[in-house]
Amino acid sequence: MAIGGAVAIMYTRSPPLSSFTPTRLFSRSHFAAKLRFPPSIRLRASSTAVIDTETNPTESVVVEKEVRNSSNPLACPVCYDSLTWNGGPGFSVDTISGSNFQCGTCQKTYIGNQTHIDLTATGGAKSYGDTMPFSTELFRVPLISFLYERGWRQTFSVWGGFPGPEKEFELMKGFLKPVLGGNIVDASCASGLFSRLFAKSQLFSFVVALDYSENMLQQCYEFIQQEENFPKENLILVRADISRLPFVSNSIDAVHAGAALHCWPSPLAAVAEISRVLRPGGVFVATTYILDGPFSIIPFRSILRQTLRQASGNYSFLSERELEDLCRACGLVGFKCIRNGPFVMISARKPS
Repeated sequence: MAIGGAVAIMYTRSPPLSSFTPTRLFSRSHFAAKLRFPPSIRLRASSTAVIDTETNPTESVVVEKEVRNSSNPLACPVCYDSLTWNGGPGFSVDTISGSNFQCGTCQKTYIGNQTHIDLTATGGAKSYGDTMPFSTELFRVPLISFLYERGWRQTFSVWGGFPGPEKEFELMKGFLKPVLGGNIVDASCASGLFSRLFAKSQLFSFVVALDYSENMLQQCYEFIQQEENFPKENLILVRADISRLPFVSNSIDAVHAGAALHCWPSPLAAVAEISRVLRPGGVFVATTYILDGPFSIIPFRSILRQTLRQASGNYSFLSERELEDLCRACGLVGFKCIRNGPFVMISARKPS
């Protein structure tokens, strides 16, 4: 998918979701993709989308791109100074255990356990901790973390129009193609469904699976250990607050947030943080759901949304424009989105 000019595109006749095919990057300057959208999916973009239909769907993704130096982007969540690692020349799922990172400014030390490193502001504290909304705390429950990939996530396709992880992955690669070969943060990764896909695809030089739930990260670690020949060397697991990301400013090429925007305590604070850590030209891709269409007939939707938010901590978006305004308020440009019923995949980038 090559991007240029301004247009809004509506696809009204096309095959079912099962016909989505992988994208292929042929060189630094040429990107060819074969994407077919079902009748209920539309692409809304602030730029022209050129679709090449000659790509062989059986061919694998090839990245012919100079990989950026994957220097340590981790930062102290208190003062945002770079963290110094006491380990070897590189870190991964296997090497993070028992290692420690130290902040040169506040002298705080963060220690990695068997599964992940805790880079929350309260990391290492024995008794103090902020009270999070119900929607955040729910995913820290061991049973919920265990069930997430064992039935919970599958229901998103039934009630939310989510096309499924594999098809979502193929769609997002079109948005991420300008930064393939760089690093990526899978924010609110849950049990690492997409983190593992990013790592196995070899499309990125380094992957950070990030979540606030220790139990979700534990599940991610267990799934990784169960897979043979999993590429652990380009992936680490990090516990962090989405509103206080532990990364150096302008150090991340891409941030993905799958089915997470509506669960964040403050979407505005979170997307502002994402904008801070993205490099100029970096890309933000996220999926969530929108209560428009048939939901528009519900009276007093805004009041109902506020009531539900106060009770559960979940945030319901009422329009595509609301998501575009959220990105623009945080300094992101080039908003695009793909719809399938309530499901929406959005993308925006940090100005170069």
